[in-house]
Amino acid sequence: METPRELARGRYNLVTATIRAIIEQIQAIWRTLTADTVEEAMSGEAGALIAAAAVAGQLSVAEAASAYIAAQMEAQDASPVPEAALIARAFAGIGPDGGPLETLLYLPAIGVRRRVAAGMPPEEAMIGGLVDMTMYTATAIADAARSADQVAMATTRSCVAYVRVVQLPACSRCIVLAGQIYPHSEGFLRHPRCDCQTLPLAEKDWPGVPTPQQLFARLDRKQQAKVFTVAGARAIRAGADLGQVVNARRGMDTVHIYRRTLQVTHEGATRRSVYGRSRSRAGDHMRRFAGQRYGQATSMRYYRSDRSPRLMPEEVFRLADGNRDEELRLLRRYGYIV
Repeated sequence: METPRELARGRYNLVTATIRAIIEQIQAIWRTLTADTVEEAMSGEAGALIAAAAVAGQLSVAEAASAYIAAQMEAQDASPVPEAALIARAFAGIGPDGGPLETLLYLPAIGVRRRVAAGMPPEEAMIGGLVDMTMYTATAIADAARSADQVAMATTRSCVAYVRVVQLPACSRCIVLAGQIYPHSEGFLRHPRCDCQTLPLAEKDWPGVPTPQQLFARLDRKQQAKVFTVAGARAIRAGADLGQVVNARRGMDTVHIYRRTLQVTHEGATRRSVYGRSRSRAGDHMRRFAGQRYGQATSMRYYRSDRSPRLMPEEVFRLADGNRDEELRLLRRYGYIV
């Protein structure tokens, strides 16, 4: 039987391999586009193909989450049996900000136009757009994997916590959190291109995971300066607390709605979705609205919940405040498990 660390490495390799494969597909499509037609192409077939590839990547990593958590619990001599089944498609088609993934993937085309308008040669502008596209895609797939893992943890009562596993190369914000243990329901701090992962725990303590100081020591001085800045690296080597040198939450954004801080999405909230059907049965009114493709209205043939925005998994965990039964209730309500 594989050890928990081997299982975690296997999960990491699966997610990164999926990201690489999807990005290769997207790169092949992007190479057929030109700076003067990229926006039109992204509103048409090319954009649909790119979005479909990214969604397929999200769905693939989400589908593997339940088996990964079960294997981890079994390796830790804990019950691998979940109390509910994860719905993989609930994690696909959504961007890291909770908005439509298609809209997010249209932004690189806008970036190309802006670069050209600023005087950049069209070829370089397209390279910049591809860099943006790969960043958005990789982040969306990695986020789908982490969210699915955390929901699968919530369905498995034997899983009580997770440890943050950081793979080098990594940025200072991630290194400072390496080896930290969190309750299973605590949100996962991440940033664009973050490939850190959760390792589920059946116990409160977990030996053998590299600490921030150990990861720092593995970097040579040039790498230390690149990640933490010259002055920051020098301070850490002199004995400064690594957590004080790095602001781990820098760049993390929140959304404020009706005077409350919430993470919500309207993706997967249509009448035909799992969440939409559950709200309809509960008597929620469905309002007709236009479909969206890259931020542009398509038709008025869709219906969406008129009262209840769909909470993101991390918001469910925050509101449940550690109550496992409440977590499961909310995860069912918002269509992440059945």
